[in-house]
Amino acid sequence: MSIQWFPGHMNAARKEAAKTMEAIDVIVEVLDARIPEASCNPLIEELRLSRQRPCLKVLNKADLADSAVTKIWLDLYSQQAGISAVALSCRHAGDAARVPHLCQALAPHRNSRVKPLRMLIMGIPNVGKSTLMNTLLKRRVARVGDEPAVTKVQQRHKLNDHMAIIDSPGLLWGTIEDPHVGLLLATINAVGHTVVDDEAVAEFLATILLARYPGRLTTHYGIAVEGLTSVGVIDAIARKRGCLLARSDGGLDRDRAARILLSDYRNGTLGRTSLEVPETQPEARG
Repeated sequence: MSIQWFPGHMNAARKEAAKTMEAIDVIVEVLDARIPEASCNPLIEELRLSRQRPCLKVLNKADLADSAVTKIWLDLYSQQAGISAVALSCRHAGDAARVPHLCQALAPHRNSRVKPLRMLIMGIPNVGKSTLMNTLLKRRVARVGDEPAVTKVQQRHKLNDHMAIIDSPGLLWGTIEDPHVGLLLATINAVGHTVVDDEAVAEFLATILLARYPGRLTTHYGIAVEGLTSVGVIDAIARKRGCLLARSDGGLDRDRAARILLSDYRNGTLGRTSLEVPETQPEARG
């Protein structure tokens, strides 16, 4: 199952980003710390390499991710040429304030009124690009939402006398061939909810939680997970939360239960969890 979700403005955004790349110094690629590799857009890497621009990878929403797993990702990215990486929460002013300074280290020759440091914020939808922009500027200049594709056009702002920052629309690649990557993106709501069925996404999420963080399901929902499948997890949540269909036989409303699980995961209610671990590393448990 491949996912095709490429709103018209994204194609325009790609062309605009390619043009803007000529006049910027550092790319700030915002990723979701829970799925850093899946939320890394290969189109951005392609544009970056073509213009030979350094990149700061910001693993945003680090407060929702497993800190031990995040450290592994940071170590991995730090070994790559032209790349620096940091884990933080863009909602926190102190965290966001680190970004310009880290970018400055990647382009030390741009640090004056004559030659200001020009930073371009990029990333897939719903990873926190606009939140980073708003936090850095200490005012709301970009719309923020929990749905993908909120930002539609580039926005350029002066950060101070020697720094400028540009926010760009969320950018996905045209066809997501790997179904695993597509489902990972769906768990963080990076693709439109009309593209992938909520039950399918919730069952996918439940499979990973059963393997890596079974205790979170037991603690939060009060369900015994031993022997359960992902389908069983959704059914158990439906029973615990009283998700019943409005009909005489009182069947389970699995769609509603699926949305409860997805919402609890996305807002961090289930605790700090990472859904993606480098292949060479052991999986987390908890």
